[in-house]
Amino acid sequence: LVVGPALAQTPPAGTPTRIRGTVDKLDGQNLMVKSRDGQTLTIELAANIAVITLVKKSIADIKVGDYVASTGVKGADGKIRAIEVRIFPEAARGTGEGQYAWDLMPDSVMTNATVGKVDKAPQGPVLHVTFKGTESEYTVGPEVPVLANGPGDVNLLKPGVAVFVIALKHEDGKLTSARLYAEKDGIKPPM
Repeated sequence: LVVGPALAQTPPAGTPTRIRGTVDKLDGQNLMVKSRDGQTLTIELAANIAVITLVKKSIADIKVGDYVASTGVKGADGKIRAIEVRIFPEAARGTGEGQYAWDLMPDSVMTNATVGKVDKAPQGPVLHVTFKGTESEYTVGPEVPVLANGPGDVNLLKPGVAVFVIALKHEDGKLTSARLYAEKDGIKPPM
């Protein structure tokens, strides 16, 4: 009887895997995606799959205390320059908190953190953020998209639509997902 509650708290088995590509087709709960490396992958979607879209915002929409995510690249000077910034809804506060290596491109990092302040700088605003008792900062140049989550549903998953799928790869090679980002109104997931 003691084992039951412990097993109920065990996270789903599998290795977190990020898939970037375009929809080939959706067949029931199976999403076929042509990945950026040319492979066609089949991902079994959860019955309650969360399909998230992105909407344009601006740096002025970022306020002290907001929880944000940003993909960035460390320069030779050690400073991070943002490639994209997303303002998370309050309900997502704490999601993926931290700063860690990211697989968008060489030397990229993901930072999910709370905004402490925003400074003006010649190269663009500098976001000062905190996560797990640590501080970091990154520059947001004028070309960097600032986005927020928007509503979406499986009807968006049409052939050719860009997607960013947060999947689990299981021991048998099967891919499953309960959450993904889909292109809408020309805004493709940039992360």
